[in-house]
Amino acid sequence: MSVGNTRDDALNPDHRFASMPLHILNQDGRPGMTRRQCTGEYKVKPIKQKVRELLGYPYPTRIPKGVFVEQWVGISTDEFHRAKDADVKYMRNRHPLLDMSWSRADCARYLTSLGLADTPKSSCLGCPFHGNAQWRHIRDTSPSEWADVVEFDAAIRQGNARANATGNRLLGEAFLHRFRVPLSEAPIDHVTAAERAALRISADEADVLENGVEDGCSPWACRGDADALTQDDFGLAT
Repeated sequence: MSVGNTRDDALNPDHRFASMPLHILNQDGRPGMTRRQCTGEYKVKPIKQKVRELLGYPYPTRIPKGVFVEQWVGISTDEFHRAKDADVKYMRNRHPLLDMSWSRADCARYLTSLGLADTPKSSCLGCPFHGNAQWRHIRDTSPSEWADVVEFDAAIRQGNARANATGNRLLGEAFLHRFRVPLSEAPIDHVTAAERAALRISADEADVLENGVEDGCSPWACRGDADALTQDDFGLAT
């Protein structure tokens, strides 16, 4: 089940766009980030729609008390703090990796034992949470996809098409890369220790720069809007 395509919706002036967590460079030079709504719109919403369909109670039909699905969520011990109950009564979350006390490393070892060592992290092609390793992988293994994300990065510079069409122009510039430069120019190759020192990047910051946001875009481990640095979708990011 799909409710749309993030890229297409962002570039369509006639379509509502669920905001991506784009990296913003404000007019005064300050960095910011737009609010993250894409996980809820493109992942959580269709999952709930499908669950209702499987239960035989499509929206807006009321689901009887006691009717529910058990949903297994793959949150490991590294991010146990993100394990939470479902926000609707017709879904009940279980966390089997926590039940087995499995870490991310345990999962990697298990996948390796099955010959699945190269299982990639789940994420959208042009996700602003990508680290340099993911950007390099796209560039080096799929030229067509790399050309697509570079084009998308340039197209999203002034915000999404619907906002621009209605006069709500972004106060600043939007980028996919956390350095807030065009993706085609971003320094996505390995950063050496000397370069890191020159840029005054800490070890933790260097890890995020290389590997991206650890929690990524899991629909049930989403960072949500709590840490988004913005006043509204297309205003001044603070």
